[in-house]
Parts: sequence; C-alpha cells; structure tokens
Amino acid sequence: MGLFNKVLASIGIGSAKVDTKLHESQLSLGERITGVVEVTGGNVDQEIDDIYLSLCATYTKEVDDRKVTKQAIIEKWKIAQSFVIRAGEKKEFPFSFSLPLDTPITVGKTRVWLHTGLDIKNAVDPTDEDYIRVQPNRMMNEVFRAMENLGFRLKEAECKEAAYYVRKNLPFVQEFEFVPTSGEFRGKLDEVEMIFFPHTPQECELLIQVDRRARGLAGLFAEVLDLDETFVRVTIHEQHIQTLQTDLAALIRRYA
Repeated sequence: MGLFNKVLASIGIGSAKVDTKLHESQLSLGERITGVVEVTGGNVDQEIDDIYLSLCATYTKEVDDRKVTKQAIIEKWKIAQSFVIRAGEKKEFPFSFSLPLDTPITVGKTRVWLHTGLDIKNAVDPTDEDYIRVQPNRMMNEVFRAMENLGFRLKEAECKEAAYYVRKNLPFVQEFEFVPTSGEFRGKLDEVEMIFFPHTPQECELLIQVDRRARGLAGLFAEVLDLDETFVRVTIHEQHIQTLQTDLAALIRRYA
C-alpha cells in the first residue's frame, strides 16, 4: 500500500498541498505584502526541495496582427529550504516583502497574482495562485490628479509588450492613455500617453507621448506618417508635487 501511495503521489494524487493566505490582497506600490504559506502533507512523506513565490502579471503582445495575452514574472522569492513534509503534517512559512515599484496597477484587463509553487522530487509540483489588487502610489496618484485638473480623462490603461529601447526590467510596459475633454488642450490634442518608470517611492521617470490633432492637409499627412507624435522623458521628484500640475501643463503646451 505504501508503494502504491507513492506512485499516486508522484502524479499528484494524495500528494502534499500548498495554500497561500495573504494578510491583505489590496496594496499600493511599494507597500509590504505579507502572509503565510501552508503546506499540508498527503498520504506519504515527501521531500520538498524549496518553496517559491512568484509575482506575475498579464500583458498583451501583437502576433500576426492580433493581440494575445502573455504572462510575465515580475519578481521571484525563495522562502524555504529543503525539508520533509510527513503524511498528514501541516507546516507554515510566513513571508514579507515589498511590492516592487514596477508592478503594474490592476486597471482594465491587467491581472496581478502571487504564484506559489513547491518543488517536489519525482512528483507533480503543487501550486496555488492568489490575485492581488494593486493601487498606485502617491507619485502616480499626483500625476493622475494633475492630468484630471488639466481637463484630461483616463481613457485606457494597458500592459503591452515593449520595444527593447523602451523596456527596463520587464518585457512589457503599462501605458496610460489620457484624452482632453475640457480645458485648454481640448481640440488641440488627440491624446497624451504616459509610461511610469519608478526609481524610488519619491522619484519617478515619465515617458510622455503627445499626439497632436491633425490640422488641415499637412496635418493629415503628418498623422499618417506618425510625425504628429512627440516623445518626452522627464523625471519628477516628491518636491515637485506642489508645482506638478503647472509643470505638466507647460510641458504638454510646448509640444501641443
């Protein structure tokens, strides 16, 4: 019976199980994510090589003129060394780490989750997935507030595969598309797109794309050739928050 149980456990029947319990499932960028990984033994003793947690997110990729959904690992942590879980035994492994600043926020179709995996020799590895709601940090919120005060509305936010000259640590970037619905830029711009590259909680690099509205025949040709789009890189610090709205207005006005 013992040998038969080992055979079943090797294909995932009656083997150890893993369950991750998060203390909070809604966090802002940079906040600590804490919880505990519970490992419960199955019908036989099993050797666990390690326990790892992977922070994952979805993004879109263009393949043959159609969008497909891909997955990327933002960061991975090992939280336990090799150990043996006895049949029916339960072990708990607490964890705590900071949510990386380049984690996408969960707006639109973007999904972020914590994947827990056990590495078990000669057996199917048990896994668990726990979804997280990621909120912007203070710097991002201040940019969103400034854009809203300037008459822009957030139309779309999407994680997309990034070109090599744009990407940083991840294969994708999260683009935020703002359209002017009131104020001085209404009628002058089609949209403003932003990509955030946080350096620290107090400093963030912005890649801003200003898409001017086509005016007349020359403007239409410029739009067809994508000459109406201007890319600007700017770094903002926490001390800029008080003048952020004025600074963004001046920057957008310069390229409008």
